[in-house]
Amino acid sequence: MDFMLLLATAAGAVVTLAAAAVAALIVVKSLSSLKKRTSKDNERSKKIYFKTETNRKQETHKQLGEKEQETQEELGEKEQETHEEVNEEKQDSQILSPNYSSNSSKKDAVPAQKASAPAPRPLGSGMSVVGIDLGFLNCYIAVARSGGIETIANEYSDRCTPACISLGSRTRAIGNAAKSQIVTNVRNTIHGFKKLHGRSFDDPIVQTERIRLPYELQKMPNGSAGVKVRYLEEERPFAIEQVTGMLLAKLKETSENALKKPVADCVISIPSFFTDAERRSVMAAAQVAGLNCLRLMNETTAVALAYGIYKQDLPPLDEKPRNVIFIDMGHSAYQVSVCAFNKGKLKVLATTFDPYLGGRNFDEALVDYFCEEFKTKYKINVKENSRALLRLYQECEKLKKLMSANASDLPLNIECFMNDLDVSSKMNRAQFEQLCASLFTRVEPPLKAVMEQANLQREDISSIEIVGGATRIPAVKEQITKFFLKDISTTLNADEAVARGCALQCAILSPAFKVREFSITDLVPYSITLRWKTSFEDGTGECEVFCKNHPAPFSKVITFHKKEPFELEAFYTNLHEVPYPDPRIGSFTIQNVFPQSDGDSSKVKVKVRVNIHGIFSVASASVIEKQNVEGDHSDAPMETETSLKNESKDDVDKMQVDQEEGGHQKCHAEHTPEEEIDHTGTKTKSAPSDKQDRLNQTIKKGKVKSIDLPIQSSLCRQLGQDLLNSYIENEGKMIMQDKLEKERNDAKNAVEEYVYDFRDKLGTVYEKFITQEDLNKLSAILEDTENWLYEEGEDQPKQIYVDKLQELKKYGQPIQMRYMEHEERPKALNDLGKKIQLVMKVIEAYRNKDERYDHLDPADVEKVEKYISEAMSWLNSKMNAQNKLSLTQDPVVKVSEIVAKSKELDNFCNPIIYKPKPKVEVAEDKAKANSEHNGPMDGQSGTETKPDTTKDSSQHTKSSGEMEVD
Repeated sequence: MDFMLLLATAAGAVVTLAAAAVAALIVVKSLSSLKKRTSKDNERSKKIYFKTETNRKQETHKQLGEKEQETQEELGEKEQETHEEVNEEKQDSQILSPNYSSNSSKKDAVPAQKASAPAPRPLGSGMSVVGIDLGFLNCYIAVARSGGIETIANEYSDRCTPACISLGSRTRAIGNAAKSQIVTNVRNTIHGFKKLHGRSFDDPIVQTERIRLPYELQKMPNGSAGVKVRYLEEERPFAIEQVTGMLLAKLKETSENALKKPVADCVISIPSFFTDAERRSVMAAAQVAGLNCLRLMNETTAVALAYGIYKQDLPPLDEKPRNVIFIDMGHSAYQVSVCAFNKGKLKVLATTFDPYLGGRNFDEALVDYFCEEFKTKYKINVKENSRALLRLYQECEKLKKLMSANASDLPLNIECFMNDLDVSSKMNRAQFEQLCASLFTRVEPPLKAVMEQANLQREDISSIEIVGGATRIPAVKEQITKFFLKDISTTLNADEAVARGCALQCAILSPAFKVREFSITDLVPYSITLRWKTSFEDGTGECEVFCKNHPAPFSKVITFHKKEPFELEAFYTNLHEVPYPDPRIGSFTIQNVFPQSDGDSSKVKVKVRVNIHGIFSVASASVIEKQNVEGDHSDAPMETETSLKNESKDDVDKMQVDQEEGGHQKCHAEHTPEEEIDHTGTKTKSAPSDKQDRLNQTIKKGKVKSIDLPIQSSLCRQLGQDLLNSYIENEGKMIMQDKLEKERNDAKNAVEEYVYDFRDKLGTVYEKFITQEDLNKLSAILEDTENWLYEEGEDQPKQIYVDKLQELKKYGQPIQMRYMEHEERPKALNDLGKKIQLVMKVIEAYRNKDERYDHLDPADVEKVEKYISEAMSWLNSKMNAQNKLSLTQDPVVKVSEIVAKSKELDNFCNPIIYKPKPKVEVAEDKAKANSEHNGPMDGQSGTETKPDTTKDSSQHTKSSGEMEVD
C-alpha cells in the first residue's frame, strides 16, 4: 500500500509538472508575441535604420512579409500609440537603428508611398555615410553611426578643420597645420577660395577677391580663375577645383581615420545662391578628391533637415504645415529660407540671400578702423605689409567674438606687430555697433523678401532658427528679433548643424540605410528660360521652364515641331537677381531631327530637368515618328509652323500651359512613362494624362513610334573630361609625394628619437650594463649623430636615415639586450624551477604508492625521472656560469632558451604524469548480470519496477521539454 501510495503521488507530481511546463510554454509564447509587437511599434517610431552585417541576418523573410501586409490604417494607429513613448528617447537613437534586411526595399519601413532607392550595394564592403560642411573659413564633418549623427574630430582633436592649404618645397599642409603657416608662408598658403568656384578670371567678384587675398591669382588656359603658388621648388598654377579637391581629400582622410574604413559616398553643402557653373565646379572638386557626391545640398536646406527630422510633434499631412524661418550668417554670406513642415515632409517655400554679407565684413570694418588708428598713432601703414595685415585680421576676429559676450572695453595688443613695434588699442560693443551700423541695416531686406516670396505674414511663422558664426553678434540677433517681433531660437548647433543635416541626407540616399519616409522638396533659386531659333521673322522663341522658387528636383517635358536639328539655349531669366555676371547656363543641340515621311514637322519631346544637385540639364529628347497617318487623328492635333509670329507665340503658350499643369502636381502632365525625379528626389512613375493615354493607345496600334535622339551639350564654364582626369592624376601624385615625404620625416624623427632616448637611458637604466670605455665611445657617436642631423643630415633621402638608425642600433642593441635579459631572466628561471619541482613531487608520490598515480607505466616514470635529472643539471650549470659573469658581459643563457626548455619539459612530461586512469566497468556489468539471472528482489514483482522507469522517462522528457521552452 505504501508503495502504491508513493507511485500515485509520483504520477500526480509528473502530471502537475507537465501541466506547469505547458503553462510555461504558453506564457513564454505570449511574451514572445508581445515582444514582437512591441518591437514592431518601436521600429515604426524610428527615422533611419542603420544596416549592420550581424543584425540584418536576424530578420527573417516571414517578418518582412508581415510588414508588407500591414494596412495604412493599422500603421496610423501604431504611430499614435508610440508617439508619446518616442519623446522619451534620445534624439539620435530615434534617428538611427539597425536595418535588418539587405534584400528589402530601402523605404519599406513605412510603406506609405513607394519610392525607389539607389541601387543596393553589398554591405560587406563597409559602406560609410558622411556629410561635409564645406565652409568659406572652416569645414565640419558629420558621420552616421549606429548611435546617431556624430561630428568627428581631426588629428588635432578639433572638430573644426580650417579651409586652408599651404604648399611647401616638399609637401603640402592642409587644415590646422596650414592655418599655422598663414603668417609665415603668406604667398603659398591658400584660403578664402570658395567664392572663386566656376568663375572666370575676369569676373568682377574674382577681381574684388583678388584685392583681399595675399596670394596670387592667375588666369587658367580655359579662362577660369586659378591660384599661382610655389610648390616643389617651382611656380605652379592650380585650378580652384584642384584646391578644393585637396581640402576635400583631407576631409576624406579625416573621416576614414575616424570610421576605420574607406569613405566614398558623401553629401556636400553649398550656398543656396550658387549657380549651375559653381555647382558643377564643386562636383568636379569632389571627383578630384575621389568622393562620390550623392547630393550637393543647400546649406539652409541641410539645417532644416537637421531640425525637422527630430521633431515628433509636426502636424499631419492633411493639416496646415508648421512654417519655420532658418537664418544662416556665416563668414562670407547671409542666407534666409522659410520651410514648411508636416509629419515626414519638408518643403522649402522660399529662399533669399546676401552673398556679400558675413562675419568677414565685420572683421574688415574693425581692420580698417585700427589701420587708420595705427597710421595716426604709430605712423605705420599696415596695409602695405601682408603679414602684419593677416595678424591684424586674426586679432580683430578674436576681438569681435569677445565683444559678442562682453559689453565693456576690451584691449587689442599685438607684440612685434610691424617694424618691431608693439601696438595696442581698445574697443567696446557700442563702438563696434556704431562702426558697423551700415552692415546691420543689410540684415532686414532678405528677411522681408523671403516673407513676400512665400506669401506669409509674421503670425504664420512658428519659429526662427539661427545658425552660423556671425549670428552670435548681439546686434544681428536684435535686427532679426525686431523684424519678426518674436524671440529667436538657438536650439541648433550654430557651427555643426549644416554638417549634421548633410549626414542625414547622405543616410537617406545611401543603400546602407533603411529610411522612414521623410520627403525633402528644395527649390530652384533663379528662374530659368529656354531660347531656340525659329524660321520666322523674329528668329527666336522663348519659354520660362522653371520660375523662381519652383520645387526641385523636377522634370518637365516640352513638345517642339521641327524638321531639322535645333539648338536650345538655357539662361537665367533675370540677371539682376543672380550674383553671377554671365546669364548663360549652356546650349543643347537636339540632333537627328528630320521631317516626317509626308513632309510634316516631326513632333519632338524634350525633357528638361533640375536634378538633385540643383543643376539644370536637358535630360533626354525623342521624336514621335508617324508610321501610318490614314484616318486616325486621335493623338491630338500637332502644331505646325505654317504661320509666322502668331504660330510661334501659340507654341510658347502651349508650353507654358504644360508647365503650369506640372507645377500643381508631383509629376508633370507631359512626363514620359519612364521613371523620373519627383519633389522628394526619388524616382516615381508619372501618371499619364488623357493625352498621353491616347498617345499610348496610338503607339499600341502601331500608328507612331518614339525614337530617342542624341543631345550634344555645351555648358558654361564646364571642365572638360580630359582636364578633369589630369586634375585627378595630379592629386594622386601629390598624395603620393606627401606620403613619401611623411615616410622620410618619420625616418629622420626615428633617428633623432633614438639618439635622445638612448642617451637618456645610458645615464640611468643602461648604466650598469656598459663599460666606461664603451660608454664614452657610444656617447661620442650619439653626439656626432645629433650634430649631423642638424647640419648635412637636415635634408637627406629616407634610406640615409634608415641606414643611420641601423648603424646606431648595432652599438645599442647589445646593451639593450643585456638589460632586457637581466630583467626577464629571474621570472623565466622561476617558472622552470616550479615546473621541475611539480614533476618531482609526482615522481615522489608514485614511489610512495599513491593511488592517483598507480596506473602509470614504470618505464615512462623512469624516463621522466631521467629527463628531470638532466634538466636540473642543465639549469644548475647555466646558472653557475651566468653568476660568474658581470652585467657588462653578454649572458650565457638567454631568456628565450629558458622558455624553450620549459616548453620542452611540458611537452615531454605532462602527457606521462597527467595520463588519465582507465575507466572500470566491472561493477556495472555485475549488477546487470544479477538483474538478468536472479529476477526481482525483496518480493517486488517485475511490473512494480516499471513505474520507476516511467518516472525517470517522464522526468527526462520534462527536462527535455524545459530546454525546448527555454
